[in-house]
Amino acid sequence: MQSFRTELENPIVEKDIIDLEKKIREFREGKIHDEKFRSLRLARGIYGQRQPGVQMIRIKLPFGKMTFKQLLRIADVSDKYASRNLHLTTRQDIQIHYVSLDRTPELWAELEQDDVTLREACGNTVRNITASPTAGIDPKEPFDVSPYAHGAFEYLLRNPVNQDMPRKFKIAFSASDEDTAFSFAHDLGFIPKINASGERGFKVMLGGGLGAQPILAHIVEEFLPEDRLIPYIESTIRVFDRYGERANRNKARLKYVIQKLGLDEVLRLMQVERTANKVKTYKINIEAVEVPVLPLPIDFGDVSITNPLGYEQWLATNVFEQKQTGFFGVYIKVLTGDIPTDQARKLVALLQPLAGDEIRATQNQGLLLKYIRKEALITLYNGLAELGLAAPGFDSVADVTTCPGTDTCNLGISNSMTFARVLEDLIYNEYEDLIYNRDITIKISGCMNSCGQHSMAHIGFHGSSLKAGAKVLPSMQVMLGGGVVGNGVGRAGDRVIKIPSKRATQVLRDLLDDYKANSNENELFNDYYDRQGKDYFYQMLKPLADLTTLTDEDYVDWGHVESYEKAIGVGECAGVVIDLVATLLYESDEKMEWANESFANGAWADAIYHSYNVFINSAKALLLDKGINSSTQIGIIREFDAQYIDTHEFELGSSFNDLVTQLNQHEPSEAFATRYKELATGFLASVKAKREAILQS
Repeated sequence: MQSFRTELENPIVEKDIIDLEKKIREFREGKIHDEKFRSLRLARGIYGQRQPGVQMIRIKLPFGKMTFKQLLRIADVSDKYASRNLHLTTRQDIQIHYVSLDRTPELWAELEQDDVTLREACGNTVRNITASPTAGIDPKEPFDVSPYAHGAFEYLLRNPVNQDMPRKFKIAFSASDEDTAFSFAHDLGFIPKINASGERGFKVMLGGGLGAQPILAHIVEEFLPEDRLIPYIESTIRVFDRYGERANRNKARLKYVIQKLGLDEVLRLMQVERTANKVKTYKINIEAVEVPVLPLPIDFGDVSITNPLGYEQWLATNVFEQKQTGFFGVYIKVLTGDIPTDQARKLVALLQPLAGDEIRATQNQGLLLKYIRKEALITLYNGLAELGLAAPGFDSVADVTTCPGTDTCNLGISNSMTFARVLEDLIYNEYEDLIYNRDITIKISGCMNSCGQHSMAHIGFHGSSLKAGAKVLPSMQVMLGGGVVGNGVGRAGDRVIKIPSKRATQVLRDLLDDYKANSNENELFNDYYDRQGKDYFYQMLKPLADLTTLTDEDYVDWGHVESYEKAIGVGECAGVVIDLVATLLYESDEKMEWANESFANGAWADAIYHSYNVFINSAKALLLDKGINSSTQIGIIREFDAQYIDTHEFELGSSFNDLVTQLNQHEPSEAFATRYKELATGFLASVKAKREAILQS
């Protein structure tokens, strides 16, 4: 690969990109182990696709916000490096596909020219911080949560506490009690509140998560003052980093730490960590997210509507009045979240005179436009209709959420993208009145991992497989009864039945027909589900699961013509476990360099945390020599004491626990950073000497 020169004003970003290029070169030369390199590139938004030799690039858009210029930049990058398509995700990111690994540094540099980053978009990091797309214009919001999501993003980006955690960590901010950002399904979820004194704060949800085993978050604070938001997030992450599982990634989320230790103990540990936090209070700059440049008034004259019925449906389902008088928000329903780049450019050209210069990606893979004047709505609709972006029914039964499934994801078991399109066609053609129904949601994932949010849908499907004799056929697990209750409370769907994929359309027909025929007047879907009970729906759908009536069509997945073959790759969405001694010591050297750099820049807390990781990595390396692979950082500390200190095989003058856990017993001052870094430097040198002696013997 050839070197390139960046032209970035931010030296930290420039260093990051140059470092990525260097690491790619060393990987190509065999100097960095594949497992270590995978972890490194994932933390920079580079994810191996199902197709060999190419990468998916995840572009991080904090709380889904982008300007017209940023969207155009992303489209240009996709044209130059990827497949001329932009895929909107359920975490308000944009993904582009089929990118060469060697070109990723150059791609990143071009994105950063318009302040768009890849950093920490994948891997064992704090992922994209999401928020209600309506934040800032929502008539029901106590205040705009956008600056708080932005402040958390800025504070955590490149922060040492979240660079190599046990697994991913997700944070969401909802705009109001309607909880449209799904706070209950996140490691940390926040809902804005104003107390009796008129002060701002947040209701806090802790330890939620979807995946194969969805767990709803615990409500742990009814009112957390706004200046304690950032310290609270940092304390939580520090506890997760130390106590989280690192060997079995299926048990590596914060929700399992809470299961293992208990909620009260986790909250106590978080309290202990506050001593060592970089900040004790943190004032959020509420002006950080500026009001976008607004469109000027235009005399549109007498504009005719190209499709009067379509316009009325669109107005009823996709348009709402903002809290700012005289302006409207407009949703764009995006089929399977895919926007070709030429369509994206035409969209920006349409919007520039009509809307505020801010677009938000939504959690159901659509877009939200802001600050449209009433007199511009007809012109906007006509333009969107011409682009194929005026479909009514945003966030309705007809707006199906889906992950990429087997199209590009290593973990995909069965197709979800084509299936989603088929279901949407079914709704528009057979149940058109349901485009007005925002009670029922349909969500699909290509596997059990819930990237398509199937476990919190009223009607959810996830990809699976069934065996019929010697043959395997694609299937869908049907889940019912999930959804948002509100104010931090949610529901996880029940697994009801597994059926061949090609019969899933009939599943949807049966469910909708029965709901229409047997629900009480104005009865919501989940109330109807609770009243009837899970077994009622199992018995209803059981004939569709009968494998004695299979046809040839049942062996062919959606979007395919050949018979199904189950093929699951190694998933990368949660990062990897690195257990090689040499790699761990290599990492220790690197973290020591980072500690020294942070110290030189006066970042005492960062220097301390990097030094802490030197202790942990180095101790783990020696433990591996004894065949001991502890799965948590706290376990490494305890095992090192048991195997090396208590046996006097390694002399420290104290226990390893007492040495390392000074971390959370001192304020992050220059004096402590100096002492702690010196101790880490000495420990690393001793470990290397011990390791060399082992090799020599």
